[in-house]
Amino acid sequence: MAEVLVLAEHDSAGEVKKVTLELLTAARRLGEPAVVWTGPGADAAQSRLAEYGAAKVYVADSADFAGYIVAPAAELLAGLVRAKSPVAVLVAGTTEGKETAGRLAVKIGSGVLTDAVNVTAGDDGTPVAEQPNFGGSITVRSTVRTGTPVIALRPGAVSAEPQAGAAAPETVSFAASDEAKLARVTERAPAEKGGRPDLAEAQIVVSGGRGTGGADGFKVIEELGDALGAAVGASRAVVDAGWYPHQFQVGQTGKTVSPQLYVAVGISGAIQHRAGMQTSKTIVAINKDAEAPIFDIADYGMVGDLFQVVPQLISEINKHKG
Repeated sequence: MAEVLVLAEHDSAGEVKKVTLELLTAARRLGEPAVVWTGPGADAAQSRLAEYGAAKVYVADSADFAGYIVAPAAELLAGLVRAKSPVAVLVAGTTEGKETAGRLAVKIGSGVLTDAVNVTAGDDGTPVAEQPNFGGSITVRSTVRTGTPVIALRPGAVSAEPQAGAAAPETVSFAASDEAKLARVTERAPAEKGGRPDLAEAQIVVSGGRGTGGADGFKVIEELGDALGAAVGASRAVVDAGWYPHQFQVGQTGKTVSPQLYVAVGISGAIQHRAGMQTSKTIVAINKDAEAPIFDIADYGMVGDLFQVVPQLISEINKHKG
C-alpha cells in the first residue's frame, strides 16, 4: 500500500495536537499513513501516533525547524516525496500549514488543495478533496492533475478515530538550505492562555455577535462558554468594534472551526461568518430575529432575547453538572 505523508503538528515536548490525529484518520482512507516529525519529541509521541494508525514516523530532529519559519519543513517534505513517492501529502489547514503546502507544491511541481473538509479516494485511487467555495454556499470535489497531491485539511473537519499502527520510527538526516534560512525566528514569546480550550481545536465553541451589544454584553458569552467547557469565538462585527480580541474571530477572514457543537449567540449568520463554522457537526442558534440567516443552517434554533435565554441556559447546564 502506498504511503501518505502526514506533517505532524506538535509542541517541543512531544504533545501531539488533535489535528494530527485527524490527518492520520483521513490519511488511512488513501493509503498507509507515515508521519513526518520535525524537531524533538518524537519518542514521547510514538504511542499516541500508533494509537491513530501511523505505520511509520520519519523523524528529522534538527534545530533548523525551531530557528526558522516554514521553509525547512517544506524542504524536508519535498525530499521525502522524491524518495518515497507517496500517494499524497496531508498537512493541517492552519496558517503555517497552508504556507508549507504552497511552498511544497512549488518545489515538487504538484497541485495543492487547501481548506479541504474531507478527503476520499476516487474510483481509481486518486485522492479527492471536498472544499467549500463561495463562502460555503457550494462544495466542490477537487483532484490534482499533476504530481503528488498536497492537501491542507481544515482542523476539526474530520473526526479523529483510533486504529492501531506500528508507528515505526525512521531517522531522517536534514539540514536546511541557505535559501530556507532567509527568514529566521529572532524571538519567541509564550501565547497568553486562559483556562479555555484552543479555538481551532475545541470540541465545543460558543460565539457571540453584534446582538451582545458591547464588551459588557459579551461577558454572557464567556459565561456560557465556561459552563459548557467551550472555547469562545466572536463574529467580525464584534472584533471590529473592539468588544473582543481579533484572534478569536470566526469567519472567512478569521479562524475556521469545525467542532462537534457550535453555539451562535446574537449572530445573524452573514455568509462571511458561516464560511468559518458551517461544517460544525451540530449548530445551535440563539437570536431574537426569527428570519436571521443563521437559522437556515442551524440544527436547533431558539428565537428570543439572548440576555433572557442564555442565563436560563447556563442555569440548566449547571443543574445537570451537579
